[in-house]
Amino acid sequence: MIQLYHCRDARSFRALWALEEMGLAYTLHTMPFPPRFRVPEYLEANPLGTIPLFVDGETRMTESSAIPHYLATRYGPTPLALAPEEPDYGLYLDWLLRSEATLTFPQTIVLRYTRLEPEERRLPQAADDYTQWFFSRLKHLTRALSDCREWLCAGRFTMADICTAYALLLAKDLGLDYKFSPEIAAYWERCAARPAFLAAKVAQAA
Repeated sequence: MIQLYHCRDARSFRALWALEEMGLAYTLHTMPFPPRFRVPEYLEANPLGTIPLFVDGETRMTESSAIPHYLATRYGPTPLALAPEEPDYGLYLDWLLRSEATLTFPQTIVLRYTRLEPEERRLPQAADDYTQWFFSRLKHLTRALSDCREWLCAGRFTMADICTAYALLLAKDLGLDYKFSPEIAAYWERCAARPAFLAAKVAQAA
């Protein structure tokens, strides 16, 4: 049985959503955030203390943008992944990695220095700088969607959309969605309306 260690709306939501899209059976371990402080025994399962931890037999993974691709290729075939021979394969991989390294990373700095750190350790300047960094990176997503593209790759919804849409979910949680362009806002609505997204939201609330 696949196991996923998860916190509500944390990066692990990418894996949870992917599991729901594929209709795979799994066990969900939902914890308070950040678990390395609030669930000390979690460090025995994942010494990094980070979320997610994904376990599939002997396979253990902690990178949230890698897990959806693993699921699609390990348990496919599925249209949720692109094959190497497809023209958009490179674009697909690029969005998988860009979703985390370019779009999610700056938001984690904002989260840390506006909400997670004690008042005396919060850094408004750092939070503002990384907010602007995130906004500047959103422009590339707008450009990608501005040619009437419904999804990011190959004319269909893929794991790249799951990973990228999670960055928009985090932006909404942080109150940064006021900078969404019309293209991004419409894209977000399409993603958030998917039955598997809604099922993942229900699963994490159980």
